Amino acid sequence: MAVTPLINETEIRERLVELGRRIEADYTGRPLTIVAVLTGSLVALADLIRQIHIPLRVGLVQASSYRGATTSGTTLVLNETFAPDVAGRDVLLLDDILDTGRTLATLVEHLKDRGAASVRTVVLLRKVGRQVVPIEPDYHGFLIPDAFVVGYGLDYNDEYRHLPFVGVLEE
Repeated sequence: MAVTPLINETEIRERLVELGRRIEADYTGRPLTIVAVLTGSLVALADLIRQIHIPLRVGLVQASSYRGATTSGTTLVLNETFAPDVAGRDVLLLDDILDTGRTLATLVEHLKDRGAASVRTVVLLRKVGRQVVPIEPDYHGFLIPDAFVVGYGLDYNDEYRHLPFVGVLEE
């Protein structure tokens, strides 16, 4: 399979700087906790938090609706082994991609149920044309077409995460 670049490394870096500044301004003086969705958002998490110059906590939650070589979602599986206590805190939920919206919407409600003072969302990629759950991310990096993308943390069958860019997987 071939990968056709869609968003290059420089574009990603520049957009994360912009997002970091906006997030920093919005949360100055507030107890921020960033909860990143494993595994796809790890690369974006590392780069984004270095752009936010206010005290923050970081936690992880594993939520997946893709298994193995599938390219369409199945039932959401949630693992909170590394999830932080969010009670009374402002939470910024970071996910790699907003596709159908199911994962993001489910996690937002879950964090609210766990007592978060507020929950906002940030996604690196927002796919156009596949959303079935009406949820608007508070921050997003890039709008992308309805294509299966890999790289910069996103995978296909647990491969391609290491690519420094986002690209379309071609068969």
